[in-house]
Amino acid sequence: MTGRTPANPVPAIRIDHVGKRFGAGPLVLDDVNLEVEPGEFVCLLGASGCGKSTLLNLIAGLDQPTSGRIETPAEGSAVMFQESALMPWLTASRNVELALRLRGVPRSERRAQALELLDTVNLADAADKRPHELSGGMRQRVALARALAQDRPVLLMDEPFAALDAITRDLLHEELERVWRRTGRTIVFVTHNVREAARLGERVVLLSSRPGRVAGEWRLDASGPRRIESPEVAALSIEITDQLRKEIRRNAA
Repeated sequence: MTGRTPANPVPAIRIDHVGKRFGAGPLVLDDVNLEVEPGEFVCLLGASGCGKSTLLNLIAGLDQPTSGRIETPAEGSAVMFQESALMPWLTASRNVELALRLRGVPRSERRAQALELLDTVNLADAADKRPHELSGGMRQRVALARALAQDRPVLLMDEPFAALDAITRDLLHEELERVWRRTGRTIVFVTHNVREAARLGERVVLLSSRPGRVAGEWRLDASGPRRIESPEVAALSIEITDQLRKEIRRNAA
């Protein structure tokens, strides 16, 4: 069973002929078209500077497209960045409680809900620790719990594991997949790591170098968990890398 909800004719996210230019500069995104189904896990992949993070910011409503339109759920999106951005003076639990307070959860219910969310990311035993007492991977788990606390149908993730070592990153891949299957969230995950995209996504969408356009898509079997060292992930990574290299060479020419 996957995190996907039953077939729904209305996509969770619709990106329709979207373009983005900052001021008088060159196009960053050009005629991007993409639909994400409810409960789908989509990885946005591309070389550095191709516009992945810009597109994620547009989906989040943090910026507006120059052309085209983006439709997202009325409830909005939760966003998780590369940096955990936890409040250093608050404990892990209090960081999660802050998101619950902003959501309007009564004070009497926040502690219990925060502990439940920390338990969801296997971090309940660190509830009373402050960020400086946690490892990088643990801080990202708290950030994930805080994002889940916002209770939005869409979770946008901008290279959240890029600064972590390979072993920690692999463990967090397992945690994220487990949370996705449990919660049924729609996830859009930005990465420049081909193997990470092949490991996590139900669908991998490759953006070309600037201006960013959809240059390729791959759908994966999400009926069961995958490991980053598995043969199917390795084979898909080779195929995607070949296409990515073609895009990079085309742009350099």
